[in-house]
Amino acid sequence: MTLVVEEHPIQTQTTAATPVSSVNALAPWHIRACAWAVDVLPAVAVATTMALVSFTVPARGPWWWVCVSLLGLAILALLVNRLLLPVLLGASLGRALCGIGVVRRDGAAIGAWGLLLRDLAHLLDTVSVVGWLWPLGDSQRRTFADMLLHTEVRRAELSVAAPKVRQWVAAAVLTATVLCLGGALVSYAVVYSRDRATDQTRDQIAIQGPKIVAQMLTYDPKSLQDDFARARSLATDRYRSRLKEQQDIVGKGNPVINEYWVTDSSIQAASPDSATMLLFMQGRRGVAPEERYITATVRVNFVKAGDAWRVNDLTVLTKPKQPGNEK
Repeated sequence: MTLVVEEHPIQTQTTAATPVSSVNALAPWHIRACAWAVDVLPAVAVATTMALVSFTVPARGPWWWVCVSLLGLAILALLVNRLLLPVLLGASLGRALCGIGVVRRDGAAIGAWGLLLRDLAHLLDTVSVVGWLWPLGDSQRRTFADMLLHTEVRRAELSVAAPKVRQWVAAAVLTATVLCLGGALVSYAVVYSRDRATDQTRDQIAIQGPKIVAQMLTYDPKSLQDDFARARSLATDRYRSRLKEQQDIVGKGNPVINEYWVTDSSIQAASPDSATMLLFMQGRRGVAPEERYITATVRVNFVKAGDAWRVNDLTVLTKPKQPGNEK
């Protein structure tokens, strides 16, 4: 009798499912947008702020040079981040933070010049606007720049630890924020202080200007040289020589009493260190019985010399004439 043993070789095995790695997968649009914002917005914010501040501060002054220098550094930092860091670290700060990188379609790395051409090609995306949204409907999630340069944005593993990347990004954003706030404060302080100084100029010239001009144009033959010396002391070096020529002509003639007073005035322009004023004047010339009353209109430019105001130029718009005389 033969015993037959029935064997059952079939065994059930449970194989654990192996997760599919997300590395090299195409990056979603919102991740790319986040990376772009981190890469571009801080530098653009600093550059824009400094450009605007440079228009509010005195040209070629210390603050102007600071603004121009920071603007240049912001642009340089943007270029280094977008073009050189991908070559050194595999991605820019924004892309490293989001775990993505730019590669060619075959997976090969793209160099700095290729990245530069790609960023320049993004101008087409910007002009059309649609180019930035094209990855939402494209199967390969490409912008127009990606199509032209044959590139893709994929998930990537970087050689730099994520905590360190986050620290760098935080430092960059914090620095940009401080610079923007500092620029705004400098602009406000400069503009506010300049406006305040200009208001002080208007207040001072409104009071001192008419008195200075009246003293400069008034003289008496009995104290002619003292009056002329006082008038020259009220003028700047630039105007003093011309004033002396006019005084010499008067002194060589037959000088008579010449007295002026201001009846009305108007400030045409003002800055912290200068002002232009229009003055309507009346006066008298000579003594009775040949005394006559006269009127004149002059435009005077004042400049600040230390704490005092001086006449830098005086132009007679309406020559002295008797009231009612239109000749």
